[in-house]
Amino acid sequence: MAAAAAAALMFASGGLAQAQTAAAAAPNVTHGAPIPGVCVFSTQQAVGTSTVGKYVGTRMQQIAAQVDAELAPERTAIETEAKTLDAQKATMDQKTLQTRATALQTRANAWQQKVAQRQRELEATQQKAFIRVGQEMNPIVIQAYQTNRCSILLERDNVILANPAMDLTPTVIAGVNAKIQQFAFDREVLPAQQQGQ
Repeated sequence: MAAAAAAALMFASGGLAQAQTAAAAAPNVTHGAPIPGVCVFSTQQAVGTSTVGKYVGTRMQQIAAQVDAELAPERTAIETEAKTLDAQKATMDQKTLQTRATALQTRANAWQQKVAQRQRELEATQQKAFIRVGQEMNPIVIQAYQTNRCSILLERDNVILANPAMDLTPTVIAGVNAKIQQFAFDREVLPAQQQGQ
């Protein structure tokens, strides 16, 4: 379940919006009777619309903004140096031009490595946060499954249509909202990878 929640995160914002739009556009359907023992559940909706899931999304945006604020000044400095070097190359001797161009390329390469490192860290942070959401949600899913006397639980997002009476998602969302609204987390710090790895 925790892994499913982490996977749901990857698609929670865009996928949930698409699912809601599709649901709004779908014609009214008359469902047959609920099938005893068959239940459906949307991990994506539960994660994406729960209070804690929304909190994680907002917190990830904050962390991403911090990363951007860290990386932007160096990017600007490299771009400025590149423009300056380009403007001066006609009046500069070849050896000086080559030395400065090599130094600039070294800075740009180091910056690119830092960007890649931060991207890996953001992905690790997001995955860890949503695994935590999944761990909090898992016992609530199991409780809803048992309370509703389910014999099988299908991922609703993989089912074309299902009687809403068989859907455990609203119950799970309410349970998660009652259990947890947020938790503290910061960007994961991973060991730097060497170039070529």
